[in-house]
Amino acid sequence: MAFRDTLIARRLTALLAVAGMTLSLAACAASSSDGDAAGDAGATSTGNVAIFTPSDGVTLSGDTPTNKWTAFVPSLTAALKQAGIAKKRISTTSSDSLDKQSRDVQDYVVDHVSATASSSDNAATTIVIAPVTDPDDTVRQYGDYVDQQVASSSAGNAESGSDDDQTLQDAAARLKSALTLARENGMHVVMLSGTLSGFRPDVYVRMSTAEEIGRIQASKLVDKLELSKASTDNPKNIEILLPCTPASGTDKTDAMTDDGDACADGSGATFAAEAFRGAWSVLQPYFRSGQAVSPSGSLDKATGSGDWQTVAFASGKDDTVAAELRDRLGADDKGKPSTHTRIDGIIAMNDHTAALVAKELDDLGYTGSAADINPSITISGIVENITGKKDLQRDKVPDPIKAPDEQTGSGATDDDKRKAADETNARWPIVTGYGAYVDSMPLIVAGQQWMTALEDRMTLAQHTATVCLNLNAGKAVNRNTLSFVSPGKVDGVSVPTVGAELIAVSASNLKAALIDPGYITPADAGL
Repeated sequence: MAFRDTLIARRLTALLAVAGMTLSLAACAASSSDGDAAGDAGATSTGNVAIFTPSDGVTLSGDTPTNKWTAFVPSLTAALKQAGIAKKRISTTSSDSLDKQSRDVQDYVVDHVSATASSSDNAATTIVIAPVTDPDDTVRQYGDYVDQQVASSSAGNAESGSDDDQTLQDAAARLKSALTLARENGMHVVMLSGTLSGFRPDVYVRMSTAEEIGRIQASKLVDKLELSKASTDNPKNIEILLPCTPASGTDKTDAMTDDGDACADGSGATFAAEAFRGAWSVLQPYFRSGQAVSPSGSLDKATGSGDWQTVAFASGKDDTVAAELRDRLGADDKGKPSTHTRIDGIIAMNDHTAALVAKELDDLGYTGSAADINPSITISGIVENITGKKDLQRDKVPDPIKAPDEQTGSGATDDDKRKAADETNARWPIVTGYGAYVDSMPLIVAGQQWMTALEDRMTLAQHTATVCLNLNAGKAVNRNTLSFVSPGKVDGVSVPTVGAELIAVSASNLKAALIDPGYITPADAGL
């Protein structure tokens, strides 16, 4: 390994000298041939694009997020072709580790510099790279595109001083050197989703962040429950289930601790903290006003944006989700409880957790669906909307000012009051998730899961293709030239940033948001 790196380093040194002279000559020639280049409608005028992404793991079921790198690369390739870049000018490489990716990029850059120095083909080149960040199992449940930094995610997953840690450090350094060399030799670098400590790309394509994932679920929950109209005499009962990767040796009993000690350090803990911050930025005012409460007491008026440990639980096994939900709702024993704890909304953070929550709610005897919260929406109406036969009409649903046990009238017996209260308490809550799992689509159609969300992959691919075209043409990439570009920072340094709003999906817009664009098929939705 060391010999190979040394050999390549010597080769790079020689190439740099040649490349420097070639670039100088090219610069002199460019001023006199700009007009010719501008009029060239051939492939060379649009340049080359080299795409490097992580390899997706083998997926044998639909219990995985819709947005994967294997889906993004074809979308980007199609957008590049549509923009005018010839197929032969587009290359794609996937790598299953940062070590492999760093070598793939290094080899590409070295070969490109060498070929450019010895040929007349001086077409501009843009490297599009999504660094391999090695997220832990919990973060993977949100999809491939979540924003992470190579250095921090790697450091959190390897023991200090271990051989694996050294390999990751070497790989990060190699990748940084290769990308720096690329820029020094006139190539452009566009980074997708992940970032590399100490390296400034030409453009950063920011995808989903943990904070955005938490915020969008909380926002949709607030809207659906009309929290702004809730009464302090009849507040909405809300829980946040925040899954995190269990620490070594953690079991189901540990998963129900309330101090966060069951969660391992690393990318999962960082992600959980940021996701909670996003959700709490929306929910906190309602808990402070008393319009929202937590049945378990894990959230209250004093909860701060950094108190993510109070709702975090180690989710290494599926039954830990069931155990955590039972604990939150005061139903520790197996089987259906004799009475139910009212729960109006559950932020489950991702679709995997949301599906397990739905299963456990059913086992606990909660009935109905999210559609019941708006009686004008029926399951048949949802299906007809998805198949394009009719639009949904959504009417406002009044919520009583007083709690259910205070509405039965003066002549009601205690048994009548308890029965009325339990019927209300056993109603199905709003459950939110993220990832647009194919397996979750039938749950959304049935109303057991109210909403999910995902990255706008199609728009991001189009924006990235446009950026590549501009960079290869020598055009500026900023807010003035492209409306979808905004100022941003990568590793504390200003970098033009591309982004797109997350897509929120419920039964009412599932067809328009997922089926029509081609993210899923009607069969995926169980139709």
